Amino acid sequence: MLGDHAVNPPVVLAPMAGITNVAFRRLCREQGGGVYVCEMITTRALVERIPKTLKMIAFAEDEKFRSLQLYGVDPDVTAAAVRMVGEDGLADHIDLNFGCPVPKVTRRGGGSALPWRRKLFGRLVRQAVEAARPYGIPLTIKMRKGIDDDHLTYVDAGLAAQEAGVAAVALHARTAEQRYSGLADWDAIATLKQALDVPVLGNGDIWEGSDALRMVEHTGVDGVVVGRGCLGRPWLFADLEAAFTQGADYKPVLPVLGEVSKIMSRHAELLVDALGDEKHGCADFRKHVAWYLKGFPIGGELRRRLAMISSLAELDDLLGKLDPGVPFPVEELGKPRGRINAPGKVTLPHGWLDSRDDDTVPEGAEMENSGG
Repeated sequence: MLGDHAVNPPVVLAPMAGITNVAFRRLCREQGGGVYVCEMITTRALVERIPKTLKMIAFAEDEKFRSLQLYGVDPDVTAAAVRMVGEDGLADHIDLNFGCPVPKVTRRGGGSALPWRRKLFGRLVRQAVEAARPYGIPLTIKMRKGIDDDHLTYVDAGLAAQEAGVAAVALHARTAEQRYSGLADWDAIATLKQALDVPVLGNGDIWEGSDALRMVEHTGVDGVVVGRGCLGRPWLFADLEAAFTQGADYKPVLPVLGEVSKIMSRHAELLVDALGDEKHGCADFRKHVAWYLKGFPIGGELRRRLAMISSLAELDDLLGKLDPGVPFPVEELGKPRGRINAPGKVTLPHGWLDSRDDDTVPEGAEMENSGG
């Protein structure tokens, strides 16, 4: 449950910059149930009503449970953004981002860096929860294990968030230093679940429906958060729904290339409709082509042309050249998708690690641009 909303199946689409717009969320919702979070919105950009940011907060008419993730570092600005969401009726659920590991975020003390400053973190979450309460908006957080293995924060942060009144806590079981490399530490998710009374969601290495079932069995979590696993595979949400419904009897249904082609065409159409322009919609779709076709035996020239389409007619013409009966490449099952990068030293504000109890907001901490 998130507030009064039952999450069934217990699956959440993680916000991904440039990906989880209204078109992609609708495509995924057509496959299966769950909570589908829009792209990350920065609190400063929201309260200043920057047009680009306001345009990103777009939900389909049939999106009954509108989920919005906010990023902020200043407790007062974050609380103001939450109040604005409530007053303007912008969303039904708010998630706070404490998981982003990218340097432009962590160098300001935001994202996965913020929980280290436990007093600032606690104040921010508490003020956000209090701001959301009058509007009946459930507030959750998503975080990582910590900055690195020597600076772990997830249990302390989870307990502080619980005390502040959050509805649930999600843990991406990697450190900021790991970025998206290596394996997710599911034991850490189990530790957090044992430490908290509020629902805990697990994130990391959910590539198939069977992975979700294994995570729940291994950790006891109340649900799973899926990010990169659905890139080029929105039908993963159908698999996840089947897995949670059927349990031990679950068997994945793998689409042949013809079915994948139909989903690609549908995705492009939704993007064109969402952006209101065929040229821009098709341009936005290009980045998805390689993910959809990963592992399929398709010639390089056809792949190149598909990744350069400029119209829906061109896309459908090229998709018509594919052999619709080609089976799904099973060797791709269980493999990472999307960003796979090496670990890297986390960029932090000067003196950030010196004190956990300093609750000063770093100078220039708030970002104007939404989307990550």
